[in-house]
Amino acid sequence: MIASSELILNPDGSVYHINLKPGQVANDVIFVGDQNRVEKITQFFDSIEFSTQKREFKTQTGTYKGKRITVMSTGIGPDNIDIVMNELDALVNIDLETRTIKENLTSLNIVRIGTSGSLQADIPCDSFVMSKYGLGLDNMLRSYLIDPISETEMENAFIEQTNWDMRKGKPYVIAGSEVLEKRLESDQIHKGFTGTAGGFYGPQGRVLRLDIQDPELNSKMDAFNYNGIRMTNLEMETGAIYGLGKLLGHQCLSLNAIIANRATGTFSEDPYKAVDALIAYTLDKLAE
Repeated sequence: MIASSELILNPDGSVYHINLKPGQVANDVIFVGDQNRVEKITQFFDSIEFSTQKREFKTQTGTYKGKRITVMSTGIGPDNIDIVMNELDALVNIDLETRTIKENLTSLNIVRIGTSGSLQADIPCDSFVMSKYGLGLDNMLRSYLIDPISETEMENAFIEQTNWDMRKGKPYVIAGSEVLEKRLESDQIHKGFTGTAGGFYGPQGRVLRLDIQDPELNSKMDAFNYNGIRMTNLEMETGAIYGLGKLLGHQCLSLNAIIANRATGTFSEDPYKAVDALIAYTLDKLAE
């Protein structure tokens, strides 16, 4: 039996942070970072059956073209993903009354819709990137036993090519879901290798008042190449979603609308339009 200190429930029986009970989540789940983006997606739904929010974790479940879908905001960063993925899994795979793991486990389809900056000139603003791999620079996932799911050779290549300082922890690489890749791919999509940073400023090479450990890291990541696989974009969630999803048995895939291109120094003229286009694309693909 899982102790109360390990799996915390609210007085109404909902899971502690995300404030959800079993049955309130669909098998197809869309993650967004921003709580205000939840309704930008569910406004297209035929109907909404359920809505709740606690802290930055907002959830709505409804139907789109007959398909039941849940949209959930995770907030920013791998630490929030640790909360959301574990509590979402608990909803479907742990009996909350007996606090025991269910005999028959449920595999969710989880698609992240986010915004990101491109690292490559040929992936322009307003394009879509599907992450075939997530590169975690954050260390959160190293708290788990991830060796069986890691792309070790790619990890080692990244460490060598960027002269990575191991005092920051060992980067990890996890592949996305091939099942969802087939379901969501098209000629509109660039496929890529997405870096997941543990912060927005120093961890992504931004300098305000503080010097950073490796001022050349961004250019090294731009130049990274492993058997033709290049780093395409940098954000703060994908690697953690892929790792926990794979460990827990869920299908996970990350899609990003590119709103900035660092290689060309450009920014989208209408980033909201780019995000709306990706939302429409994703909903239609999930409903097929």
